Amino acid sequence: MKRQIITISLLILIVLIPIISWLFWYLKPDKPLHVAILDKTVLNKSTQEHMSLSWVLEHEKYVKDNDEFYNHELDYFGFFPDEEGGYAIKDFNDYEDVQLDSIADYYDMIAYTDLYGIYVSEWWDAYPERAPKEWEYVSPQERRRLIYGSMTQKEVDLLKKMKSKNKLIFTEFNLFADPTTAAVRHDFEQSFQMKWTGWAGKYFHSLDTNRNEEIPWWLKLVYVEQHGEWPFLNSGIVFIRNDQSVVILEHKTHLQNEVPMIVTEEEYVEKYGVVPEVKYPFWFDICENKWPNKSISHYHIQTNDLGDSVMRAHHIPRKFPAVIKGGGGYPFYYFAGDYSDNQLSGGSMNFEKVEWVSSFFYGSVAHERDSFFWKYYRPLTTTIIDDYYKTLNDKR
Repeated sequence: MKRQIITISLLILIVLIPIISWLFWYLKPDKPLHVAILDKTVLNKSTQEHMSLSWVLEHEKYVKDNDEFYNHELDYFGFFPDEEGGYAIKDFNDYEDVQLDSIADYYDMIAYTDLYGIYVSEWWDAYPERAPKEWEYVSPQERRRLIYGSMTQKEVDLLKKMKSKNKLIFTEFNLFADPTTAAVRHDFEQSFQMKWTGWAGKYFHSLDTNRNEEIPWWLKLVYVEQHGEWPFLNSGIVFIRNDQSVVILEHKTHLQNEVPMIVTEEEYVEKYGVVPEVKYPFWFDICENKWPNKSISHYHIQTNDLGDSVMRAHHIPRKFPAVIKGGGGYPFYYFAGDYSDNQLSGGSMNFEKVEWVSSFFYGSVAHERDSFFWKYYRPLTTTIIDDYYKTLNDKR
């Protein structure tokens, strides 16, 4: 009898906990905030490249003027696929300067989540009905043709206007690399006191091209042209420079720890509620921070002696900024990685304290990214936006 009571009590608890969690979330007050999101790398309506930011906005109950939550499929600027092989574009590039002023006045916050864009090969893979019948014979130049993407001068101008008005600015990888032009990149760097070194990188859980289809076809082609062979079978980190130079560090051969780690100083751990160290197994870039900016966190690449020598030979640092905070009295942040791109369940955003059970959402494999979202991205962005919202309320 006692065992039955315990069992029934546990079942009731299992049913009640989600209801109570949803109720606490539902009863939180809405927070009006004008947010502009720019995402040019959207292949389908999952909008994975900005879903993490949309998740945070709804979980924290930030709403539009009409008291509705931001719709991740509709409430952004950039590239809009119809999932039938067609698309529409809505951005700032046809706006006059006076219109950009109005946008900067209206929006409280702007976020550039991914400006890399859409290329022909990716589009054909996603919508094969748009590809030629024998598209595998199409030239590499045509496959790499840009359909839409890059940061433009108008978009830098808008950021500068937001900066002058002390509006919250989120930017992240990929702003700097191709297809963004050198002139636009230089203007952004000068305006926000930072510099891209030309290097970007990514961890791959397997460098065996027969086993890992995520390795871009062009990456092996370029590496073999430069080095003669592709000998890698283990996991590793690939570094790519803007002149197409490729350097690869393989686990055990060059790396002591196979995954790049994001390390945060104690001061910022307490301020932003992030963990002191978390793995980051996705795209990143290597930037230099300039005064008066500050680095909230750094990447650490843990190499052995052979890996050290390879990195020194190519002038690649083992420690470099992961998150840069503007130090000029305005709220600017640069995330040196594809931070907003995480595979998330939209349903989890409507439950309070869902992070308490977040460890059930990810496994122990090196390439999972859920732990990065729950332990780092979510608390960091939540704290930044909440603190900024409080300053807005103080001014109103």
